[in-house]
Amino acid sequence: MKRLLIYMIIVIILFFLIPIIFTSRFEKIEQVIANKNYGEGIVDGSYDYGKYEKIKLLHSDTGKIESVNIDEYLYNVVSAEMPVDYEIEALKAQATVARTYTLYKIINSSKHKNADICDDSGCCQAWISKGERYKAWKTDKDKKWEKIKEAVDSTKGKIITYKGKVINAFFHSNSGGKTERPLYVWGGEGYPYLQSVETSGEDTYKQYSSEVSLKKDEFIEKMKKEYKDFKIDFNDKDCIKIISYTEGDRIKQIKIGNKTLSGVEVRKIFELRSANFSIDIGKNNIKFIVKGYGHGVGLSQTGSNTLAKQGKNYIEIIKHFYSGVDVQNASY
Repeated sequence: MKRLLIYMIIVIILFFLIPIIFTSRFEKIEQVIANKNYGEGIVDGSYDYGKYEKIKLLHSDTGKIESVNIDEYLYNVVSAEMPVDYEIEALKAQATVARTYTLYKIINSSKHKNADICDDSGCCQAWISKGERYKAWKTDKDKKWEKIKEAVDSTKGKIITYKGKVINAFFHSNSGGKTERPLYVWGGEGYPYLQSVETSGEDTYKQYSSEVSLKKDEFIEKMKKEYKDFKIDFNDKDCIKIISYTEGDRIKQIKIGNKTLSGVEVRKIFELRSANFSIDIGKNNIKFIVKGYGHGVGLSQTGSNTLAKQGKNYIEIIKHFYSGVDVQNASY
């Protein structure tokens, strides 16, 4: 009788306890799924970057070095680098790319003796103060700033890695429909995650096309600044001839008069937006018809916005432009 009573007590306890155990377990599973949100992880505002929580930012106009929180620094970078009216997933991709780019530069190749990074876009990344950004925005300033903060805060701690190591996350404005391998821009290899990929829809942006027109004597003058022995006979139908193209459809080699140049060199000499160009030789003028804006390597900002409009989330956008990468928490 006593044994039967004990069994009955155990059954009653289990009757009430089992639902509690399973309910708790399923709640935890649901919470993990909810927090996953395409790999964003739990964002509680207190992510620990270790020794990279604070960075030393060099202001190029004053030479002053400022110690700033990395994500607060990224508010200013994202607001300087990408239009705030872009889709939030594109802004989140930009925030993750900018964070990755920052850590890569600090860890691998800081150009500045006493600073980690500077605010010059020609050297590192663009940066603009909140005050200056507000001056440029005409309406809804607080709402726009909150959108920038959301892009950074909702990706807090996230960086892009290849085989466990932070990548050199290059980015640019508009790829002209196809990105470029760094081999054809800076030479060398070593970036397997930076391949040439296509992105449709970039032709709807103002950054997609541009023209540069020069009088023939201006054209010659610019060439002679670089090559004193430059000569060209415009009566020769092959005086300007494209020899080869890169994988990204940019000019690889081009013959101009008595010189053979890379597309990157021509872009620099004539201040073109891209090395993806064609040339029209007129009676008095030389006209460059240019596609894209920037070096073309890595993430295209207009391409990101296009993908976001198609419903892609920021991780899908990142994995489109960087081959074989992962998006994970920084652990430094």
